[in-house]
Amino acid sequence: MTAISMPSGKAAARRHNGISERVAFGLMVAALIVAPLYVYPPFLMKALCFAMFACAFNLLIGYVGLLSFGHALYFGWASYLSAHAAKVWGFPTELAILAGTATAAVFGLVSGALAIRRQGIYFAMITLALAQMMFLVAVRSQFTGGEDGIQGVPRGTLLGLVDLKNDTAMYVFVAAIFLAVFLLIYRIVNSPFGEVLKAIRENEARAVSLGYRTERYKLAAFVLSATLAGVAGATKAIVLQIASLTDVNWPMSGEVVLMVLVGGLGTVFGPVVGAVVIIAMQNYLAQVGEWVTVIQGAIFVACVLLFRRGIVGEIARLLRVKL
Repeated sequence: MTAISMPSGKAAARRHNGISERVAFGLMVAALIVAPLYVYPPFLMKALCFAMFACAFNLLIGYVGLLSFGHALYFGWASYLSAHAAKVWGFPTELAILAGTATAAVFGLVSGALAIRRQGIYFAMITLALAQMMFLVAVRSQFTGGEDGIQGVPRGTLLGLVDLKNDTAMYVFVAAIFLAVFLLIYRIVNSPFGEVLKAIRENEARAVSLGYRTERYKLAAFVLSATLAGVAGATKAIVLQIASLTDVNWPMSGEVVLMVLVGGLGTVFGPVVGAVVIIAMQNYLAQVGEWVTVIQGAIFVACVLLFRRGIVGEIARLLRVKL
């Protein structure tokens, strides 16, 4: 009796989780459709870019258990390459974004090959050191514009047909990229590859004993995370028409950690919610100046003490579903 009921119980839970995820995804898509009617489109596009960044980072920390303090490297340099390709080289918008994404993938491969040989705080410090090295390159390089950055980046046209200077057209384009990245990450974490990543997170020694070459899986996850962070950075440069040192500096790496923790570490929808919350705070509390960082710190402390699973994590716990 027990042998029969347990699988059926697991199957029911799986179906329940599947339904809850589809409902949550439907609500998110509905929000994307309705939001431009009530919210300033450039703010929404910026929030979506950072939501992609947070989702990419969550793929690494939430599903592999690797804490990187250097993800600004991939986000920022993808932003620079995308901006430079669009403004100086005259690339079409889609190719400029691809150029930035490819740059992030290369940096991710090199950095990951060095960093995954260590674990814990040593891994985090290596990623931070590499990011700071490249930050100094950005400061001193003419290619990046130094402290001025790359300004006046043209949005161009999509496939030579759609004028992306129009905020509505640009929003639809960014929303499509966001949904593609989101669904790709969802597919990754729910694939056999994703199950191996979760096994490594839970007990790497056991995964090794089962015959998995964990370093290869961790490197693949690192490169995927860096590449998708590059998509976010490259898109952001086109949306806001600027690439600056802010994108590649270490506080950006800390900011994405905050987004993931506030939204819900290891959840699919948590990074999206966390990114929207943090970007909304920065936007609507801009008049208080530097106190924004103090408020963010207070919210972070409150989340750690009271909502350890994050916003989405706590909602999922209360509803007893997987989000």
